[in-house]
Amino acid sequence: MVQESDRKIEVEIERNRVRIAVYHGEDEEIIKFSLEEAGDLAEKLNKALEDYSRRKQVRID
Repeated sequence: MVQESDRKIEVEIERNRVRIAVYHGEDEEIIKFSLEEAGDLAEKLNKALEDYSRRKQVRID
């Protein structure tokens, strides 16, 4: 996956929704999640990041 240097991510609360906006160049993607969906997403992101950290520590000989 290539990381774009001009990417910007904003997270906001709108009443009972979490709004995530990803800006890249002149384009933007906006996704709105319920609070439950946002919590589920946060858990999955944390698990993926923890897994990445563990894999990074494994040395391949």
